[in-house]
Amino acid sequence: MTKIPEKIVNEWNNKQDAVVLTTISAIGIPNSIYVTQVALFDDNKVLIANNKFKKTLENIEVCKEATVLFITKKTKSYQLKGSVSYKTEGEEFNDMKKWNRADLPGYGVAIVDVQEIFSMAEKIV
Repeated sequence: MTKIPEKIVNEWNNKQDAVVLTTISAIGIPNSIYVTQVALFDDNKVLIANNKFKKTLENIEVCKEATVLFITKKTKSYQLKGSVSYKTEGEEFNDMKKWNRADLPGYGVAIVDVQEIFSMAEKIV
């Protein structure tokens, strides 16, 4: 388990609204989507609400790796890379239901267990 450093948490708290979630298909084709309903969880996870996943959910089922790219309001970018899973119940799902917009379905939650963090070419963790 990689703990997300406090510096990165502070940068996350100053991120632009949307982040980019990238997953990979069974044949290695990346799929990137913008998501706005996203939050940090515990010390090492990024939660992404599934409000309309299709390819993303298919990719999570076959390839257990993902990247979350976020950009700060000062336009510095960070990549949070790690394994990804999906839940429709449990602690992470319940947390997502608290912050996901009420007018969105929140079918489930993608959970990125952060293992590496980069800013540009610099590896932070």
